[in-house]
Amino acid sequence: MLDKFRKFFKKDMQKEIDKKYVFIPESEINEELKRNIVELERLGDEWSKVLQRKYQNVFESKGKQNLRIWVCRDIDGDQEEDLTSERCLEKEYRSQIAIDYDGQKIDDDFYADTIELWYYFGGYFKGSGTLYDLSNNEIETDIEEALKMLLK
Repeated sequence: MLDKFRKFFKKDMQKEIDKKYVFIPESEINEELKRNIVELERLGDEWSKVLQRKYQNVFESKGKQNLRIWVCRDIDGDQEEDLTSERCLEKEYRSQIAIDYDGQKIDDDFYADTIELWYYFGGYFKGSGTLYDLSNNEIETDIEEALKMLLK
């Protein structure tokens, strides 16, 4: 019985993930996509700043000090000081909204929560990516929902 519940839950989670992201095949990775990624990261950065200001005091009242929300970028897991969205078409580039604070967290993850924006994964010759789907989702709403979950 428990296995059936897990399968049902995983299926629902996968459907939710599928709604949030668009698969981008190698053939569609181009300069137009790059402009879209740069814009997505810019929007993510703006909403991060707005929502950090809005929720700072609420988190502090719950003992979760120094709320930080920002666009975090890495290539193959390595964060570089000068990494910008201009390098988003390099393989293994990933950008995400990172949410963190000082204090006890839900998991032992590196950050309290993250929302993937773009990830370009690739093999030796071909690659593909997943992109947050702004046409069907609102980044502001997703960040705010993550913040509310962290406050519970």
